[in-house]
Amino acid sequence: MRPLFGVAPRAIWLEIGFGGGEHLAQLAEQHRQIGFVGCEVFENGIVKLLAQIERRNLDNVRICTDDARLLITALPPASIARVFILFPDPWPKRRQQKRRLVSPAILDRLAEIMTDEAELRLATDDSEYLSWMLESITAHPAFEWLARRPAHWRKRPLDWPPTRYEEKALAAGRRPAFLRVKRRARPG
Repeated sequence: MRPLFGVAPRAIWLEIGFGGGEHLAQLAEQHRQIGFVGCEVFENGIVKLLAQIERRNLDNVRICTDDARLLITALPPASIARVFILFPDPWPKRRQQKRRLVSPAILDRLAEIMTDEAELRLATDDSEYLSWMLESITAHPAFEWLARRPAHWRKRPLDWPPTRYEEKALAAGRRPAFLRVKRRARPG
């Protein structure tokens, strides 16, 4: 992964489904020593991020325009220091739930590619998907949910830039949840 960037970054962060790219671009501007990989399949979002990259003169962002599952299958073990999955499609119907991005199989693969103590950040405004996420995360042996009180997941942390999906949720009267999860250290 490090050869993708001109100068070896201090760490690599991955955003799966970056939407319009506002979150990723702001982080990349604030953390120029970090390499960012953004994965998105929708052309409008890709174009918006490309415009942000040019406007902000970001040389620490790389884009994958294919299914994120293909990318995370190809990434080397312990190569990613932070992962963002923000407001993914909740696939609310029972028959659609197998399409949900946050799933035991994806968490297994994320556990492989994340470094020890790496952080996974998840956000949703769908209460059923929130329950699904929490159930999946707390059942997974490689991850530890970092919340110790309700404010830790009800309020977006200050170092977590807002997204347009968060703004849409708030405007519609839906309360987003912000989950921070740590990759436990590997045994041995």
